[in-house]
Amino acid sequence: MEENTVKGAVFDIRRFSTHDGGGIRTTVFLKGCPLSCIWCHNPEGISKSVRPLFFPNKCIGCQICCRLSENGGIFMTEKGIRLDITKAEDWNRIIEECPSGAIRWDSTRKTVEEVVEEVLKDAPFYKYGGGVTLSGGEPLLQPEFVISFLKEMKKRNIHTAIETALHVPTETLEAALPWLDLIYADFKIFDPEAHKRYIGVTNERIKTHIRLLLESKNRDHVIIRTPMIPGLTTEEDNIAEISRFISEIYNEVSYEILNYNPLGEAKYPLVDKTYCFKDNPKPYSRQDMERFAEIAGSNGVNHIILES
Repeated sequence: MEENTVKGAVFDIRRFSTHDGGGIRTTVFLKGCPLSCIWCHNPEGISKSVRPLFFPNKCIGCQICCRLSENGGIFMTEKGIRLDITKAEDWNRIIEECPSGAIRWDSTRKTVEEVVEEVLKDAPFYKYGGGVTLSGGEPLLQPEFVISFLKEMKKRNIHTAIETALHVPTETLEAALPWLDLIYADFKIFDPEAHKRYIGVTNERIKTHIRLLLESKNRDHVIIRTPMIPGLTTEEDNIAEISRFISEIYNEVSYEILNYNPLGEAKYPLVDKTYCFKDNPKPYSRQDMERFAEIAGSNGVNHIILES
């Protein structure tokens, strides 16, 4: 199979992003993640499976979908239309017949060539320091697609970045490194048991891969990230232990402290999940974020990025 015909499951392509690397960027979101963070900002990207989604705010109440449903996959309740994706339905037909686009697939299988074509529409903006960022989900769960895509970007001298949680095979990470200009690596919780409780896996592999990155020739192109999740990642001990760990490996490490983003909550009903917070917290104030940065700084980190 030719590299540019390899397919990947893409659930979004976001243009004109300014938070996923330098300059104006195009961010490609790939489906599937080995983690199950209870606060995940992109819950639609966790499962590897492609599934239909229902968007109530787009529904015009025509009930065409209900009439096309033959096995109970779509039904009416007092609160409106509901989907049961465990039922066998002709979902392709239902999605095609929905006049308002209220029902659609959560992702699309695209070839490398197709995604390259989409990305190149934004190429004029990259000359000002932008580029392409792969996100997810966990993009490195689709290594054949990712590496083929990155090679195509480097052929065109386009800056490449990736957002990864590093819970992937070592050989996959090593294969991708030569084609990446910037790596954002998540390190959310230091304590292994708490990591497993809130994220679904222990963090031994993640720690090993952070060490690999920060001891490699790419270390100045690595940014370690911790999202500030109230009561889960924001404890002083957690920030301090992460900071000591990464700065002891490389004392010039870049560490980004990400503010809490409350917008993910709205996506959970779409994928039949319940959000971790009953009352969705607000983002932290600048003063709070500076306090988190002080903890990191007093525990060895010299290069701190505050993302609000």
